[in-house]
Amino acid sequence: MLRILIADDHDVVRSGLRSVLETRVDWNIVAEARDGKEAIQLVNQTTPDIVIVDYGLPVINGIEVTRQIRARHPQVEILMFTMHDDEALIAQALEAGVRAYLLKSDAQAYLLAAVEALAVHKPFFTGQISETLLKSFLSNRPGDRKDALAPRERIVVQLIAEGHSNREISEILHVSIKTVEAQRASAMRKLQLTSTAALVRYAIRNKFIQP
Repeated sequence: MLRILIADDHDVVRSGLRSVLETRVDWNIVAEARDGKEAIQLVNQTTPDIVIVDYGLPVINGIEVTRQIRARHPQVEILMFTMHDDEALIAQALEAGVRAYLLKSDAQAYLLAAVEALAVHKPFFTGQISETLLKSFLSNRPGDRKDALAPRERIVVQLIAEGHSNREISEILHVSIKTVEAQRASAMRKLQLTSTAALVRYAIRNKFIQP
């Protein structure tokens, strides 16, 4: 029995994924998570074989969720199921440990094929994602923009944009407030921003959060 966990903040998406996946009698949905923190907690509790995760999760985004899951459970395979086809994001997802990447606009058949591939520990990418990665490689750009933030800076920016205080962010990420302040300052310096409002606008424009 293949054990699968779904992490997406939209009820309709989770329901749709469940209905497709449950057409396979040998696949079992062991848990559903509405945000990144809950996803990590449920993985620790249920130890699934595969986690299907959206990038735009509240509290902790899909990249950081992947990184934390892979650090503690390296045998767990991660499928990123998202609306974002940005090459920098794909590159970060792969670096974090994602082994299959699907767009929410892809056909349902791709979802089944991706889970089947991960079940035997093989990667899966659609033609569109493969083309994006190939273009990035051929243009000699690994996927990181000049103004791209470090992974932890990205999640700090996301949490700031979601309205969390420095203290709340330190508790979510299990780091000191000084570390949060340093990462916040570093992100603003890299982005040449001078206010929290500008940082929030940047986060919305670059799809760290949904407006």
